[in-house]
Amino acid sequence: MIHPRTGRVHTSFNQTGAATGRLSSSDPNLQNIPIRSDLGRLIRGAFVPEKGNVLIAADYSQVELRILAHLSEDEVLISAFRAGEDIHERTAREVFSAEELINKAECRRRAKVINFGIVYGLSAFGLSKTLGISREDAQSFIDAYFQRYRGVRAWLDSTLEEVRRQGYSRTLFGRMRPIPDINSKDSNVRHFAERTAVNSPIQGTAADIIKIAMIRIHRALRARQSSAKMILQVHDELVLEAAEKEADSIYSLVRQEMEGVTELLVPLKVGLNIAGNWMDMK
Repeated sequence: MIHPRTGRVHTSFNQTGAATGRLSSSDPNLQNIPIRSDLGRLIRGAFVPEKGNVLIAADYSQVELRILAHLSEDEVLISAFRAGEDIHERTAREVFSAEELINKAECRRRAKVINFGIVYGLSAFGLSKTLGISREDAQSFIDAYFQRYRGVRAWLDSTLEEVRRQGYSRTLFGRMRPIPDINSKDSNVRHFAERTAVNSPIQGTAADIIKIAMIRIHRALRARQSSAKMILQVHDELVLEAAEKEADSIYSLVRQEMEGVTELLVPLKVGLNIAGNWMDMK
C-alpha cells in the first residue's frame, strides 16, 4: 500500500461512514492500528515523520463524559470536572461504600466501566458480565450511580421521551440522526434503538467537536504558513507532523484550537505528546 510517489501509506477518510458522524478510515484502516499489545506497539513504531520533523498527538480527555456533564447539567459531574478531579475516582466515592473503597484500584476500575457504560446504555446484565459480578450487585451499582447523578438520570429519561416523540436525536450542534425503531413493538429492536438514542447526542457531539477542531487547526496552520500538517484522526485524537524547531509553537496552537471549539459547562481538556514515532506517543 506504499504510494510510489510519496513513499508513504495513505488512508481514505469517510465522512458519512458512521451513523454517529465519526470519521471512519479505510484502505488501510489507520484508526485501527493496535496499541495495547506488544506487537501492536511495534507496528506503531513504523509510523515515523520525515527527517527533522516530529509527530504531535493531541487527544481529548474524557470528552464524552464531559459532554454528558454539559447535556445533563448534573451538578456532581460538573463540579468534579471543574475541580479537575479524576472522574472515575469521584464516581467510585459516590457509588461504593467505605468498606469497598479499601481496594481503591478495583473500585476505580469498576467505576470507569460504570461511567462509560452509562453513556452506552449498559444494562445490569451487561455490567455483571463485564465486571464478573452478580446481576443483583450490578443493579445496585447502577442504582447507586443514578441516586448520586440525578441530573444524568433526568437527562436520559427526557432524551428518550423526546426521541420517541420526534423520531430522531440531535447533537449539541443540531445535527440530526433518525432513529425509526424507537417505538418498535419488537423489544430487542426497541431497546437497541433506545441505547442509540441516548448515545448518539453524546458520541455525535464528540464527532462534531473534533471535526470543528480540525477545521480550526487547518486554518490556523495555513494563516501562519506553517509546514506542519494533520496526518491522522483517530476519533478523539489528532496526529500532526511538524518541524522539530516549531514543535512547541504548534503544540500550543493545537491545544488552543481544540480546547476552544465550544464553551461547555465544563472545560474541554486536551493531552498532548511529542515523539519521533507513533509508538512513543503513549
